[in-house]
Amino acid sequence: MRLTHLFFLLYFFCLFNCKQRKPELTKIEGRQIQITDTLQSDSEIEAYIKPYRDHIKKDLDSVLAYAANTFSKSDGKLNTAIGNYMADAIYDEANPVFKSRTDHDIDMVLLNHGGIRSVLSKGPVTKRTAFELMPFENSIVVVAMKGKQVDSLIHYLCHGMRAHPISKLKLVIDDNKRIVEAKIKGQDIKADNTYYVATNDYLYKGGDRMNFFKTNDSLYVLDYKVRNALIDNFKKIDTINPVIDDRFIQIK
Repeated sequence: MRLTHLFFLLYFFCLFNCKQRKPELTKIEGRQIQITDTLQSDSEIEAYIKPYRDHIKKDLDSVLAYAANTFSKSDGKLNTAIGNYMADAIYDEANPVFKSRTDHDIDMVLLNHGGIRSVLSKGPVTKRTAFELMPFENSIVVVAMKGKQVDSLIHYLCHGMRAHPISKLKLVIDDNKRIVEAKIKGQDIKADNTYYVATNDYLYKGGDRMNFFKTNDSLYVLDYKVRNALIDNFKKIDTINPVIDDRFIQIK
């Protein structure tokens, strides 16, 4: 056999085997690179990013309103000034959107205590403030609920004894957590009535064990983030000075 023929056969068998054999991962190696001040920044990248960074900082730190005091979600037992402000702001900003699309008004608002992620500090209020209060991408939804379902919502609030932000809902309970008064917009809750409850998508999906939202007549997605509603509300008011009131109280 000629040498050229032998070379051709060897090449053929090698090529054939390579096509038949699938590549296999045999080893993975890795190492940790510490991100510290010792790492030098790239001047070209920094120069490219700087205008965008400066623009974002300017936008986030532009003063929109003023907070008269420092407000914390731990200030009250069943309702807090900051929670009341946030729930009322969601109602004020979301209701016109909802009404324009459905010709209905929102009847009440329910948010969650844990969703307030920062204090509202005394002094200038900016877009950054809204990101600190609500760093999540939660959006506002409106759930159509019968009065019987709203009863489950009220039962949750009365037995949980936590200052979940509410608006347009009035609750009074006694020492044994029995309901003394429960009204929406000053009216008794009727079992067969439909109530439009604004909340966020996290709670609608059962967050914080708010499973009462799962059985509902209809869901309306507003495509409106909670954070953006707060920013829009900041722009409309000069001074933020909410109070702890009687929207949810316990009496002896």
